[in-house]
Amino acid sequence: MNFKVGDKVVVIAGSDKGKEGKIIKTLKNDNRVVVEGVHMVKKHQKPNGQESGGIVEVEAPIHASNVMIVDPKTKKGTRIGHTTDKNGKKIRITKKSDSKLD
Repeated sequence: MNFKVGDKVVVIAGSDKGKEGKIIKTLKNDNRVVVEGVHMVKKHQKPNGQESGGIVEVEAPIHASNVMIVDPKTKKGTRIGHTTDKNGKKIRITKKSDSKLD
């Protein structure tokens, strides 16, 4: 998976198509990501010592193929490529503008 926590992404498919947000969590084994403010579901929460119970809204994971990274220059969705810098370290770049992501 080419995504990391903190990447800004745009949803390209599904009911939340067009929404943007940051990646909160990546689930590498399931090839899914959790994006803040996207795919909100209602969860029934039992009360515990600190919080009261009730129905809360939380972000649910969506498949990684349904999101695209936002290019910092063009502010649009783009694919991710890999290359090496002058020190031989592997870095991520955007395909639209060849700008560095890391």
